[in-house]
Amino acid sequence: MEEAIIILINQNTNVLVQGITGREGRFNTEQMIDYGTKILAGVTPGKGGSEILEIPVFNKIHEALESYPQINATILFVPAKFCKDAALEAIDANIPLIVIITEGLPLLDEINLINMAKKNNLTVIGPNTAGIISPKARCKLGIMPVKFFPEGQIGICSRSGTLMYEIANNLKDFGISTAVGIGGDPAIGSNFIEILQMFEEDYETKAIVLIGEIGGNMEEKAAEFIKNQVNKPVIGYIAGRTITIKGKRFGHAGALISAGGYGTAQHKIRELKSVGVRIAEIPSEIPEHIRELL
Repeated sequence: MEEAIIILINQNTNVLVQGITGREGRFNTEQMIDYGTKILAGVTPGKGGSEILEIPVFNKIHEALESYPQINATILFVPAKFCKDAALEAIDANIPLIVIITEGLPLLDEINLINMAKKNNLTVIGPNTAGIISPKARCKLGIMPVKFFPEGQIGICSRSGTLMYEIANNLKDFGISTAVGIGGDPAIGSNFIEILQMFEEDYETKAIVLIGEIGGNMEEKAAEFIKNQVNKPVIGYIAGRTITIKGKRFGHAGALISAGGYGTAQHKIRELKSVGVRIAEIPSEIPEHIRELL
């Protein structure tokens, strides 16, 4: 068997779960283990010395690392008011990959922890993300239903978790190499450009699906990067094309339309089309675009 893809996670990803004893932490830890993810330990302050799902629980990350120094990724199911401190603890421990599922973090907390991670050359996915899944490696750090993600050759990068599930389910004829939810907040760790670069370099990914939405300018920046740096086919879908109310958020905290038309679906679609990205009007059109391009 060839070595699995190396977009963020693979068979050698050894995971810590922060907030493992909470309802969401326990449920999703069980789902990740069932899929094949190697979860070595959990952290919940005050619950150290216990076990959950036969996984040892520690009070602090440094205690978990003393017992399991091979840990190289952490996933956070920590309530928003405690999430910044939990993330900073992971950053202080120099854990290379930090996936923050938690939504509702204050913007300044997000900016603070993301800047700290970048200073330490650590990768943050999220906050407010569905996570990452690599079907070939049988590894996921996230909350996505695995039945929608068969192994295959299409890379997905999405701001929306729900749309990522729907579109992956439409791509069963092609399968998924890796799917990454970058998160729906205004401040996130890894962005479209960073994930597109990974897909461009990944031999298993034959085409890329970019799922954007209204608000911000990440899609416009991605268009410029695609123009100059991406040779693989890219198919885009932008949610919110019927929404034009300026200054109002819809759903994700990052879905904010600014004055002057920036942040609208129409502006993003124009920029992506101008660099050769195929744009689907509805998610179910994406497989046909892929058939034509491949």
